[in-house]
Amino acid sequence: MPTGIYVHTDGGLEERFQCAPGPGGWRYASQRSDNVRTDLVVDSRWRQIRAELVTSEWWIRGGVTGPELAWVRAAGETGTEHHENAFGFLADSPAFLIAVARSLHLEERHQADIRLVHLTFPSLAAMTTLWRWRLAEVSVHETETGPLPVQHYEVTDLATGEVSEVHLSGDVILSAPGIELTALESPPNFLA
Repeated sequence: MPTGIYVHTDGGLEERFQCAPGPGGWRYASQRSDNVRTDLVVDSRWRQIRAELVTSEWWIRGGVTGPELAWVRAAGETGTEHHENAFGFLADSPAFLIAVARSLHLEERHQADIRLVHLTFPSLAAMTTLWRWRLAEVSVHETETGPLPVQHYEVTDLATGEVSEVHLSGDVILSAPGIELTALESPPNFLA
């Protein structure tokens, strides 16, 4: 079970995480140094079936329900329910990049355009955006424990045209915009 630390380079926040395959999919849990908590569960097809984000004032709980993404957003006990025809969530935590990349099942040099609900901090405001994910290449790096395949994605925000790069190995982000992996205590899991 990989455990480690991501650093959010724009604010210097640390995100301590652990992730592992579960009975029907995969789970990621983390806590940042500003006490933001993320708990994401995906099914065997990597669909985001349960997502929870908690800040000091706001929380969101939701997941994919058929063709829709449903969630409740609140600043206290009672919240407002929302629905959107979207593929999943995208937020500051690397968990969401991993889940989206894995759920696309792209082959090298193929791409997909998808609608995602982008959650912004600190209020967890939701905005639906269109993104293009392209698996540019897969490379293999030799390590002490054997070959390590790394997927290089080009991710484009179609509203702005901004392109970013995400490097992923198994269920661990190696690098992404504003994210740096600084500690990893065990190798990534390689799940279908």
